[in-house]
Order: sequence, then C-alpha cells, then structure tokens
Amino acid sequence: MVSMDRLLAFAAMSLLVIVIPGPSVLFVIGRALAHGRRTAMATVLGNVVGSYLLVVAVALGVGTLVERSVAVFVTVKLAGAAYLMYLGVQAYRHRKDMKASAIRAAAGKGERRGDLRTVADGVIVGVTNPKGIVFFAAVLPQFVDHSAGGLPGQMLILGLVPICIGLVTDTLWGLTASAARTWFARSDRRLSMIGGAGGFAMIGLGVTVAATGRAD
Repeated sequence: MVSMDRLLAFAAMSLLVIVIPGPSVLFVIGRALAHGRRTAMATVLGNVVGSYLLVVAVALGVGTLVERSVAVFVTVKLAGAAYLMYLGVQAYRHRKDMKASAIRAAAGKGERRGDLRTVADGVIVGVTNPKGIVFFAAVLPQFVDHSAGGLPGQMLILGLVPICIGLVTDTLWGLTASAARTWFARSDRRLSMIGGAGGFAMIGLGVTVAATGRAD
C-alpha cells in the first residue's frame, strides 16, 4: 500500500506540474478555440487515457529498473530534471508563438473530426507529451516505498492521482477556452503570458526535482 504522506506529497507535486500549461493543455485550448466544447472534452478524455498509458509503461519498465538499482534511479531523476529545465527555457523563448501554435495544432485541415477520432488524437498527444514522459519517469519513482516492494503496483496507484487532477484541470481549461473563444482570439499577449509563466515554473520544477527526492 502507498502511505498517506507519500500520496499527499505526490498529489502536491502533481498539481504543481499539471497547472503549468504544457503540450496537452495547449492542445486542449487549441481544440476548444477551433472547434468548441464537445471537441475539447473529447480531447481531454483522450489525453488522460494517453497519460495513464505512460504511467503503465513507466510502472512496468522504469519501475522494475529503479527497484533494482539506485544508480538508475539517480540517472533517471537527473536526466528528467535537466529536460524539465530545457522545456521551461523553450516554453519561455517561444511564449509569443503560443496562440498561433495552439490554433495550428488543433485546427488540422479545418474540419471537425468524429468523437472517436478526436479521442484518439488526444491519446496520441497524451502518450507523446514530453512533460508527461519526464514527470512519470523521473518524479513518480521518487514517491514509492522501496522497502514495501511491489513498485510497479505502487506506481499504478500513485499514477491515478495526476490523472484525476489532470482530468479536472484540463476540463476547466477546455470549458474556459470554449466559453471565451473570442476573448482568447483577440489577444496574442494573453496566451503569451501563460506560456512565459509556465516556462519559469517548469525551470523551477526541474531544479526542485534535481535537488530533492527519496532514494530509500
């Protein structure tokens, strides 16, 4: 079983990561701006499914390696921290392109896709989300209890926490963007500020991941 203190600590870290706008949030906002609420909600559903597939992959792969090797644990943590900082720098550098990227990524050929195809698109974005990959590979293993064993099972349980948080926050992003399509579309500066703040927060998160973490 996962202890309550680890569960709460991981929930706090997950919330910090998830509220930082990344590729998945950008995609949901883009879909909402381009196609409205229904498409945005289907995208959110696909995204959380794709994200949990990452949890499963990490639990069955990285979890087993980390359970056997402290060196692998430290390597994964530092590599993930470095990449989070890199993503933060990139997000800040390209913050002015956020609105254009969202529309371009979401609009496709400008045609409304069926719900199943939209969900599938969300799954692909969730599975290939660099922030999600780094978070689950580098941060998730830090919150399991090595002495209790069964690391893959612990990761599968802990992984439900960010999935549930992401479902709520992404839904709010999608509903807000779909309700304020005109407001968002009128100003590049609004999404630029979101992107810049998210970049700084991601850099700080990378530093935190590198400096902290359990190796028990």
